[in-house]
Amino acid sequence: MLQSTAWPASARTVDTARIEATAGRHGSSPADRLAVAEWVATTAPPLSRGTAGSLFATLAAVAAADVATARTVEPHLDALGILAQAGVPVPAGSTWGVFAAEAPGLRLTATGSGDRVVLDGTKPWCSLASTLSHALVTAHVGDGRQLFAVDLRQPGVTTHDEAWVARGMPDVPSGPVDFAGVAAAPVGGPGWYLERPGFAWGGIGVAACWWGGAVGLGRVLRGVAETRPDSELLRAALGATVVDLADAEDALAGAAARIDDPEPGRDEPDWSLLAQIVRSRVRRAVDAVRARVVGAIGPAPLTSDPAVAPRVADLELYVLQDHGDRDLARIGSKVLTGARGGVAW
Repeated sequence: MLQSTAWPASARTVDTARIEATAGRHGSSPADRLAVAEWVATTAPPLSRGTAGSLFATLAAVAAADVATARTVEPHLDALGILAQAGVPVPAGSTWGVFAAEAPGLRLTATGSGDRVVLDGTKPWCSLASTLSHALVTAHVGDGRQLFAVDLRQPGVTTHDEAWVARGMPDVPSGPVDFAGVAAAPVGGPGWYLERPGFAWGGIGVAACWWGGAVGLGRVLRGVAETRPDSELLRAALGATVVDLADAEDALAGAAARIDDPEPGRDEPDWSLLAQIVRSRVRRAVDAVRARVVGAIGPAPLTSDPAVAPRVADLELYVLQDHGDRDLARIGSKVLTGARGGVAW
């Protein structure tokens, strides 16, 4: 699956074929996908210096098998990595999500001090909250935000799966969750979660899932092209897809190498800028691949193949975690500040 020469050594040890074979297929239950997440966690080390290539390759392989499974596995591994960085032990057999989104009109507040903290309010976009045992949740503390570990099985936690009406990833509900006097444990100090390099690195991990999902679509197109070897249009579509996927892979592999193998004497990059550039490059490639494959294969697989149609819908929704032009505007803003914002030209 991996072709780019930019991948660091940690990625080259990943048995992507085995991961794909084990990660399941469309139609798996949330419980089955969480079981995959727990299995992957035993084989993939937490994200840190020296493991980025391995983790990104693993996530891509899971997504190549099933996008919704990757959407389940990625936050579980992200949470384990965050807890490891913070030196917080993980309860045996626990399954984790990361709920860090904000939305207009909704606010989650933490009150108390030390280990005696309670959460009150509503948190949006809480994937699989009704199925997970635990989550890392950001909450407002004064003028800032802080990360907390929460046992989702305690009284005061109310999930709203009924609010999730998406056609993409319909069985990965990401509705809001109400918290009413829910006990929580601090993970790092105020601002730590968002300020650490690992926050940006985790965002690149999400892009690895997008790329893996698009690789699966590329395989669909190749399969159709193989049945119609005389179709020049299909060959052209396949060739363009190869180019797009290679560009996205190079972006991911290069970022993994920057994390795993920092060059002696070279300044640390602006990780938030690097992560956003990588995510935007991958998003562009994935959008192009998805549109091209849908246009090339026609309506039949999208209406009759129980694996193809969900993959297209799941991937279309998943990449919307990138905010398109708003995120490109953030890149532009960084370039206009400081020393060219890290842009060589």
